[in-house]
Amino acid sequence: MNSSITIRFAEVSDAPKLVSIYKPYVLETAITFEYEVPSVSEFAARIENIKQKFPYICAEIGGEIVGYAYVHSFVGRKAYEHSAETSIYVDINHRKQGIGKKLYETLENILSEMNIYNLCACIGVPSGEDDEHLDRNSENFHSHLGYRFVGEFQKCGYKFGRWYNMIWMEKLLREHPETPPEIINVNDLSAETLRKCGITF
Repeated sequence: MNSSITIRFAEVSDAPKLVSIYKPYVLETAITFEYEVPSVSEFAARIENIKQKFPYICAEIGGEIVGYAYVHSFVGRKAYEHSAETSIYVDINHRKQGIGKKLYETLENILSEMNIYNLCACIGVPSGEDDEHLDRNSENFHSHLGYRFVGEFQKCGYKFGRWYNMIWMEKLLREHPETPPEIINVNDLSAETLRKCGITF
């Protein structure tokens, strides 16, 4: 893993750079099923909304943001509160440098402190052979990091004039107690705890 990678919390002011990282995934791939690149203001609002409860983090190399990751509520009902859905995007010019792994490791450390036990990843995959817009790299990446396949929806996403499947993968962060403690808001974790999780201030 690249030792020069640092992880910090994303700020609303990072929205222009994060949009630039996300843009090619929208326009050139089916990794996201979103059709249009969100505006900077819309993206900023998304960051602000996530940060009210959950970690939204970015990776930097030499002061340049090269990737980001976050989680949000899984389904949204009270009974699901100890689970979260993950999202991660790495700058297409900085892939295969250990950035994604470090983002996820830091995210998992923080989520464990928040009393989150299950991580869920919704991943687009080809409905047949790999094509120029989508392969199984994301599925393989998650599998390498300990996620397991739990289900597949057939031809549920349509983009670039073709159908794509969607799979769910899951990772259990630790043992589930009989009675779980309440979720801790990320903003209530101490700076010392967050530094131990891998966050740079």
